[in-house]
Amino acid sequence: MGLKVAVQMDPLERINIAGDSTFALMLEGQRRGHSHFVYEPDDMVLRTTPEGGVAVAARGRCVLLRDVEGDHFTAREPEVHALSDFDVVLMRQDPPFDMAYITATHMLEQLPASTLVVNDPVAVRNAPEKLFVLEFPDLTPPTLITRDLQAIEEFRRQYGDIILKPLYGNGGAGVFRIADNDANFAALYELFIDTFREPFIVQQYLPAVTEGDKRIILVDGEVAGAINRIPKPGEIRSNMVVGGRAELVELNARDREICERLKPVLRERGLLFVGIDVIGGWLTEINVTSPTGIRAIKALGGPDIAAMIWDAIEARVAARAQYSGCAKEDR
Repeated sequence: MGLKVAVQMDPLERINIAGDSTFALMLEGQRRGHSHFVYEPDDMVLRTTPEGGVAVAARGRCVLLRDVEGDHFTAREPEVHALSDFDVVLMRQDPPFDMAYITATHMLEQLPASTLVVNDPVAVRNAPEKLFVLEFPDLTPPTLITRDLQAIEEFRRQYGDIILKPLYGNGGAGVFRIADNDANFAALYELFIDTFREPFIVQQYLPAVTEGDKRIILVDGEVAGAINRIPKPGEIRSNMVVGGRAELVELNARDREICERLKPVLRERGLLFVGIDVIGGWLTEINVTSPTGIRAIKALGGPDIAAMIWDAIEARVAARAQYSGCAKEDR
């Protein structure tokens, strides 16, 4: 029996289907007979009910997908649906991880247990990607979280080359390398102070980034596949959206050690689809909001991670239905 799937995402019209993991997930779900209703976070509604409870709904569109650039979906007219009517909600909008994002997690948290949200919204809210790694300080490079100028200057004196980046950014935006003799430091600090309200993240620069930044995909805590993203010449950012080149990569013993350490924590928190970043044996990010990379891995001859993710989702939905004693259609 096909599942009813709601997908909370950025505008479907604007995605790059060649590399978009959400699109890959929906294509695989459609292949399995699942239906998809897509909506954007701004179209969510949380309201009280006459019965004294709360209900979450969204205005969106039922869609059919095609893996055709420029003609990748057909949509019905917008409709409003209660999200509790769906078997699965995929929370897949991109950061920034701001108050709007956090509010969306609070709204999804109100859904009944009969609707599976991937990833769990409570865990997403409590696991900002550049802060979550600090639960594993022995696996991460030297790191500082602050807005304090003196603390950053002291860190810079200690480690020389540093990376300065926004705490809640994504896609490599706003990432700067500041060498120990870089005269731009004061100006960059002023720019960050004026631009961001949150603390910044400062890390020791890892020269190994020139050899690549591994994106490792974990499904229900297990390694599913990996690529090495190599920055273009003269660039420190390896993100593919800024020109990084991807290649398949085998994991070494340190990579597997990191994944084994993370596995029980991810499973316990309901973080089913996670992408971690490893540079030179150091864990730099744990991406739980809208991890990418699964289309690139498959295109390079790697495994079909979208299928693995759906296997895990379907198993969880079946387990919940068995526990409740009935299917959603019968409730």
